[in-house]
Amino acid sequence: MGVNAIGPVEPGDNTYETRSEPADEIAAVPVRTSTLFIRHRRTALALATTVIVGAAGLSLYLTRPRPPEPPPPLYPSQTVSVAYRGEMTHPRAGDRTFSFTVSLRQDSGPPVSVRRIAQPTTALSVTAAPDTPFTVKTGSPRTARITMHIRECGKVQRNAGLPFLVVTLRNTRAMQIQSFILGSEYAKDLSGALTAACPPNTDVMSKTP
Repeated sequence: MGVNAIGPVEPGDNTYETRSEPADEIAAVPVRTSTLFIRHRRTALALATTVIVGAAGLSLYLTRPRPPEPPPPLYPSQTVSVAYRGEMTHPRAGDRTFSFTVSLRQDSGPPVSVRRIAQPTTALSVTAAPDTPFTVKTGSPRTARITMHIRECGKVQRNAGLPFLVVTLRNTRAMQIQSFILGSEYAKDLSGALTAACPPNTDVMSKTP
């Protein structure tokens, strides 16, 4: 007698059970960033920051208010004075050389070079000690001994109508030729020396040998 039974259906050959995982049970896989990439990014950011800061600093430097340029020094004739100090020698008749002392003083500014000391008439020649050129500095007056030699008595102005010295000065700004009037005492002493060296009865055409 055959028996008919109903039971669970068994899977047959080549049959597999499939099962879907619930969506909320799928594990998230973390994404790892390369360490080399992170370092490269940090380096790029640091470099960009440096460039920005440097550009800002350069812009600030270029646009900053600049101090005004210092004024140029004064002309040498505006800073140097020449004064008569006396000690005029009194030559005898026929003695064509005499000397006196002057002082040169600078009030301010860069040093001034005294290039030459002369006088306006061709009847006289001038030498100075110390020899020119020499330097005059602020706060350090210089004394110079001026020697005059009479070239021709007939052309000498005994009354010293133009009692001044012609001095060539130079500083970092300019070179100038300046006439310095030495005052009434110098004019008196100079006239006396010229009259003593060239008395009125001297031949007007007489010249030094």
